[in-house]
Amino acid sequence: MSISGITATALSGMFAQTQRVGAIANNLANVSSASYGRLATSLTTAPGGVQAVVSQTDSEVDPATELTDLIEAEQSYKANAAVFETGADLWDILLGIKRD
Repeated sequence: MSISGITATALSGMFAQTQRVGAIANNLANVSSASYGRLATSLTTAPGGVQAVVSQTDSEVDPATELTDLIEAEQSYKANAAVFETGADLWDILLGIKRD
């Protein structure tokens, strides 16, 4: 896989986790709404990375589950950001070699 492919995959992972956090925030904002159905986020593979698919369910919102999911999304985002930064550092190194 190329460096640009690695950074694109990491970027898609960060975007997917951002969508996941949005769904979690929506769930927590509507925790006391009687007719609200929980938004569930699933990650699927897509060309060049991953994609978040948000769908509404009939289940109730459990704040403990939402907070656990939020922590997981945060850690996943950080991991993807680290991969993206490493890819950017590799590009800098290659550009430095090319100039010399």
